[in-house]
Amino acid sequence: MAAVEVRFGPLDVATDEVTRCLALLDGAERERASAFRFERDRRRFIVRRGRLREWLGLRMNQPPAELLFETNAFGRRSLRDGGPHFSTSHSGECMMAAFADSDVGCDIERTDQEIDWRPIVRQLFAPRERETLDALPEGSGRPAFFDCWVRKEAFVKALGQGVSYPFDSFDMSARPGEPPLGIAGWRMAAISPGTGYAGSVVVRDDGAPLAVSLS
Repeated sequence: MAAVEVRFGPLDVATDEVTRCLALLDGAERERASAFRFERDRRRFIVRRGRLREWLGLRMNQPPAELLFETNAFGRRSLRDGGPHFSTSHSGECMMAAFADSDVGCDIERTDQEIDWRPIVRQLFAPRERETLDALPEGSGRPAFFDCWVRKEAFVKALGQGVSYPFDSFDMSARPGEPPLGIAGWRMAAISPGTGYAGSVVVRDDGAPLAVSLS
């Protein structure tokens, strides 16, 4: 069975929680945290990295501060000494993480009511997606856009290539209420992070049904 564990966590936390998360980071992460110009961005980075270490440490029964990471040419992080595959995402004050025994990708997006989403569709999406979304009224088009976006983002993360993989080279379902289109070799599920957010997870297909557990 293709099993994925999905976790969510708030990023708007008290100072003592930020301090606790900071203590789990390695030197490179602390240096990167100190480079953020704005306190909000620094806080979010520290909490994301600290919480990921905690969740991985629980799965591996290892001290979070002792975990070692490496990064590929596209920026994808993995555990240096082996362990579960993982993917993280954040939007606003919420973070999402997915863990699996094979390549996995996840994405969360706050359904921003101010963003002008139609030009993004015309510039980045595949022809069938553009046709579907352009035909939708604003009331249903905006949530459909975000549902399609998180599916595409989660897929390129699972590939390990991030935004370097052209968004217009593959199709996802963009019609409200429809499940995502199948992509050979992968399984996908919509995730509901809560009101005002869209989420998705993608994992390599092992031939069995996809089981997603939420924490």
